[in-house]
Amino acid sequence: MAPAATRRARPSFAARLLVAQALVLVAGALTTWLVASVVGPTIFSSHLLQAGDTHTATESRHVEEAFASALLLSTSLALLASVIAALAVSWYFSRRVQRSIHNVAEAASQIADGRYDARVPDPGLGGEFASLALTYDRLAEKLGSTESTRRSMLADLAHEMRTPLATIEAHLEAVEDGVRDLDEDTLGVIRGSTGRLRRLAEDIAAVSRAEEEGLDVTLRPMEAAGVAEAAVEVARDRYAAKGVHLHTELADAGDVRVDADRFGQVLGNLLDNALRHTPEGGAVTLTCRRVDHWVEYRVADSGEGVAPEHLPHLFDRFYRADTARDRAHGGSGIGLAIAKALVEAHGGGISVTSAGPGHGATFTVRIPRLH
Repeated sequence: MAPAATRRARPSFAARLLVAQALVLVAGALTTWLVASVVGPTIFSSHLLQAGDTHTATESRHVEEAFASALLLSTSLALLASVIAALAVSWYFSRRVQRSIHNVAEAASQIADGRYDARVPDPGLGGEFASLALTYDRLAEKLGSTESTRRSMLADLAHEMRTPLATIEAHLEAVEDGVRDLDEDTLGVIRGSTGRLRRLAEDIAAVSRAEEEGLDVTLRPMEAAGVAEAAVEVARDRYAAKGVHLHTELADAGDVRVDADRFGQVLGNLLDNALRHTPEGGAVTLTCRRVDHWVEYRVADSGEGVAPEHLPHLFDRFYRADTARDRAHGGSGIGLAIAKALVEAHGGGISVTSAGPGHGATFTVRIPRLH
C-alpha cells in the first residue's frame, strides 16, 4: 500500500461542489431543451389549426420549422447564459466556503501545535457559519485556559512537593552522616513533611472526585446551627493558638440535609482559610441564618482582603491571590476548590466578596433548607 504522501491528491471541496452544481445545471438545461423542442412545436401547430390556417401544407411546414428553430435557438442561448451565470455564482460561493473550511483547518492545526490563541474569523456566509466560528473560538479559548491551568497546576505541585521532600532528604542525609541522631525531634520533622505530602495528595484526590461528581455524599437531616457549631469547636484551638478571635452568630435557621463530614469539611476549609489570612489580634465571624428557602453560612474575617481582580478565580484549583504569601502560610491552593465542589454536591452555591486589600473577605455558602 502506497504511503499517504505519495497518494494521488483528492479533489478539493470547492471543486467537488462546483462539479456537482455544474451537473445539476447541465441536467436542468438539457431537460428544458428537450421539453421545449418536443412540446413547443406541437402547441404552435395546434394553435395554427385553431386559427384557421389557409397556407399550403408546404408553407405550414415551413412556418412550423421556423418557429421550432427560433424556439430552440432562443432557448439554447438563454439556457447557456443561465448556466454560465449560475456556474459563476457557484464558483464564487464554493471559494468562500473553501476559504472558511481552510481557516478552520488552519486554526485547528495551530491549536494542535499548542497555539491556543488561534481564532477563526466570521466568513460572512450566514448565521450558521458565524455560529460555527464563534463556537470554535470559544473552544480554543477554553483549551487555552485549561492548558494554562494545567501548567500552573504542575508547577505548583512541583513546588509544593519540593519543600517537604527536600526537608526529608536533608534530615535523612544528616542522620546518615552522623550530624543528627534519629531522635524524636528528627522523626517529628520527617513525619511533618510526609504528613504535608499526604495532605496534598488527599486534597488533589478530593477535588478531582468532587469535580467529577464521584463523591459519596450521604445526606441526612441535621440542625443547621448545629453543623456550624461543630465546625467551630474543631477550629477553636487553632484560633486560640494564633491569637485570632472566633465569633459565632448562629440563629435558628431550621434543618438542612447534609453529609456531616463533607459539609463540616467545607466550613473547616473556610475557617482555616480565614485563619491563614487574619493576623494575630484579628477576628473571624461564622454566621448561620435563614434566607428564604436557603440556609446561609457566612465566614467573615478582618484579615488581608482580596483585590477585585482575584475574586473570580479564588475557587480555581491551585489559584493564589498572592503566591509567595500563601505558600508561606502553608496553603496548597486546593481548599477553596474542594469547598466549592462539596457545596455544589449539596445542591448549593458559594461566593466571596471583599472590599479590597486590608478590608477582610466574606465567604457565603447557601444550601437548601428543609421545609
